[in-house]
Amino acid sequence: MATMPPPSPSPRHPPRTALSPRCTALHNPSTYVYHCQLLNGTPQGHAPPRHARARPFREQERDLAASYAREIGSCVRVRRWGAACEAFASMLTAGAAPDRFLLPQVLRACAGLGAPRLASAAHALAAKGGAELAGDPVVGNAIVAMYAALGDVASARAAFASLPDRDVVAWTALISAHADAGELEEAFDLFEEMQESGVRPDVISWNTLVSGFARSGDLVAALHLFDEMRQRGVDPGVNSWNCIISGCVQNALYEEALEVFLEMCESERPDAVTVASILPACAGLQALGIGKQLHSYVLRCGIKINVYVGASLISLYSECGEFDDARVVFSTIQEKNVNVWNELVQSYTREGRMDKAWDVFDLMQEDGLKPDIVTYNTLIAAYAKVGQNEQTYELFSRMADVGLKPNVVSMNALICGLHQHGLYTDALEAFRYMQRSSDGKAKGWTFLDNRGPIQPTGTTITGLLSLLADLKLDRLGKEVHCYALKNGLASNIYVSSKLVDFYGKTDDMTSAANVFQKIRNKNVVTWNSLLAAYKHNRKPEATLRLLAEMLESNFDPNLVTIHIALMSCGMTMALGYGRELHSYIIKCWPGGYPATLASALIDMYGKCGNIEDARLVFKSMVPKDVAVWNAMMSCYLLHRMPKDIIDLFNYLEQSGIQPDHITFILLLSACKQEGLLEEAQSYFYNMEDVYGIKPSLKHYTCLVDIMGSAGLLAESLTLIQKMPLKPDACLWSTVLKACKLYSNLEIGEKAAKALFELEPNNTSNYMVLSNIYADTGLWDSTKAVRDAMTEQGLHVERQCSWLYNGTTVHPFEAGNLSHPAIDTILSTWEDLATRMEQSGYSPQDIGPYYNVEVDPLSCHHTEKIAVCYGLISTSGQQPIRISKNFRMCMECHSSIKFISRDKGREIIVSDGRTYHHFKDGTCSCRDVW
Repeated sequence: MATMPPPSPSPRHPPRTALSPRCTALHNPSTYVYHCQLLNGTPQGHAPPRHARARPFREQERDLAASYAREIGSCVRVRRWGAACEAFASMLTAGAAPDRFLLPQVLRACAGLGAPRLASAAHALAAKGGAELAGDPVVGNAIVAMYAALGDVASARAAFASLPDRDVVAWTALISAHADAGELEEAFDLFEEMQESGVRPDVISWNTLVSGFARSGDLVAALHLFDEMRQRGVDPGVNSWNCIISGCVQNALYEEALEVFLEMCESERPDAVTVASILPACAGLQALGIGKQLHSYVLRCGIKINVYVGASLISLYSECGEFDDARVVFSTIQEKNVNVWNELVQSYTREGRMDKAWDVFDLMQEDGLKPDIVTYNTLIAAYAKVGQNEQTYELFSRMADVGLKPNVVSMNALICGLHQHGLYTDALEAFRYMQRSSDGKAKGWTFLDNRGPIQPTGTTITGLLSLLADLKLDRLGKEVHCYALKNGLASNIYVSSKLVDFYGKTDDMTSAANVFQKIRNKNVVTWNSLLAAYKHNRKPEATLRLLAEMLESNFDPNLVTIHIALMSCGMTMALGYGRELHSYIIKCWPGGYPATLASALIDMYGKCGNIEDARLVFKSMVPKDVAVWNAMMSCYLLHRMPKDIIDLFNYLEQSGIQPDHITFILLLSACKQEGLLEEAQSYFYNMEDVYGIKPSLKHYTCLVDIMGSAGLLAESLTLIQKMPLKPDACLWSTVLKACKLYSNLEIGEKAAKALFELEPNNTSNYMVLSNIYADTGLWDSTKAVRDAMTEQGLHVERQCSWLYNGTTVHPFEAGNLSHPAIDTILSTWEDLATRMEQSGYSPQDIGPYYNVEVDPLSCHHTEKIAVCYGLISTSGQQPIRISKNFRMCMECHSSIKFISRDKGREIIVSDGRTYHHFKDGTCSCRDVW
């Protein structure tokens, strides 16, 4: 568990980093307008009732007002906001007037209903009530609190300014308005101004500010304020702790939430709110054991399993896969509300039992409860995620039938679900429809009527950027960036982090770095976005440098950070750095680290050429999940150890762990390395027959690769035509490379044609076809392919090799002669070339390293330069470890074999295709790669 950085000294500003109404009448626009008119006076076209025109006796008026006051108070206590507003409208119709005790409850009901027009009308009524109402401090405070709850900061400030005397309640209400709006600097300034005016903050004031910073994800500032509250003699109590825990959970800071919870338990007794707040953290961490202990605590202490605790327990068990336990909890809750039913619906959707979810949807209506927007959104997300569009759109239609209007969450759920299922076009169209009104004809989206567009939120923008990144639509992504800037969404930490991620995935690292530098309140997620962007763009040395900057900036890496760093170590063969990270992992997880990190460590050691350390991590990991087994098999695959993969698969079967689709990809790849065509076919067909795993496109690609390597190109083409899946670029690329191996021009041209349609901007496809033409002597065709690349503006990625020495990664990029030891490196190569010639081998000159423009499609021999630097900068007992971003050419391979024998050095080179262990003039790949 990552340790929290110590709180900084106390600065002036701390460090930064709706219930549905029961009453159906208010859903009718005409009824709604009528009630607003009642609050302002007599509705147009309606004469006042006779008993309203005739002045009643004062005693009767008091009795009538008292009767309505009891009814309104009863509705407010149980949060039936719509019914309370209905009763108040009837009270005015009957000619009774509210007093200063009743009006605050009415204002609270208007806020709870989320009806800004109704709230404004109630405010106007208070203003017309004379000094008794307008000048009453309780009424004035209630008006400020009402606007704060509605998110109308400007109106809240105006109401606050009109108060003659401002007590702690009024100040707290205004602070709450700014905190809820995310305006934490303004909230903090008001908090300071309140104290300067002589009003001492109470525990509610402190909790409001602490909660605001916690909800924004700035846990350091929240804890700083929490400590300051205690230093000033204010007893925080359970509610204050609950604010921090809830804020952590809302920002997915689950480990931090548990740390705060454990600290709280040392001085306070958790209540029902605490339990309901911390259970989602247990669910997020899959900490079922802790969740069950909390459940036992609730039962042991006699805490009533109300709708809040019950809903959290149902969510915990369903997210941890304990669906039967979730349903047992549901059955024990006596008074169920819509939230509890919603959790049961979500439990079935998580289990993939959509039929049962629909049954619950019907049962809750039979129980007298109407599904709310959350119910519909849950089902919409589930159906969209599995690609069942018709059911998704049917739900939108049902919402319209019952008077519910889709909100931004509905649209976010739809876009996210469509994106996850690969329905990119539909997802983009859904976003476009959010921004404008529609006649409902396209796509059958009748839910978007003439009521206007739905305003996208930060969640919408992050989902859309993920979609555009997957589609490599950089121009549209920049338009979304402009939209976010124009609408004030770019300052959202999640939007800005996703922008960094988007630019990284669309290969625009300049923009990614610029967005990152402009983020004021950076957090670990922000740093991870840029780290991942550098790794994605094959700049692992930049990733490791950035990690050092992150540590210097006092940010503790989390599990994702370490995972990215380990992958970067593997890409650069930075074994020393990887071992330092391994020590850090052991220090942070002394009781045993997660299986995901074990898999990453095995992968790192394997890619650094250290099989023995990879085996040690594998053997020490108990228990092992299938991902750990796959990581070890992948490690063997990298080092061309196919027999070890097959043996490990046999052990996997004996352990009782079910192999997954990745396991069979590794098995088929091992068969390809060993040339085991019959065994590969047996594994392929046993996947579904024995293990119930339906072959995916990747499995077909592996089988086609094996057949192509065996020269069965026509047979592989027949398999492609018969398979039930549409071939993708990866499959056709596999066919094209096999055609190059056997110089099969006919099938090669077919594969290339398909590839140019699927990936018109992928330079590697042009390079392979060009080489096929060159191998068959068709030089005119070779030139035509290269000319086509030039005309389309396609550029080959600059070739680069990396050598790790000590704590530094040395990149050697083709055409770059800026390395401080370049003269010594070139001199070393000249000596080696002379020795090769004397032994009867004439190596190619390293001229292409100087001038990359001569032939950008040929090898530039960057690994030779890296090997030479390794010879002069590392000790003779230390292996030279090099990684390269292009396949090693035959000439470089032969040269390094000679160097390993001549210098008595072990040299390990990863070329993105396989790992070459050079020793005593031989290579582990047996000259086949």
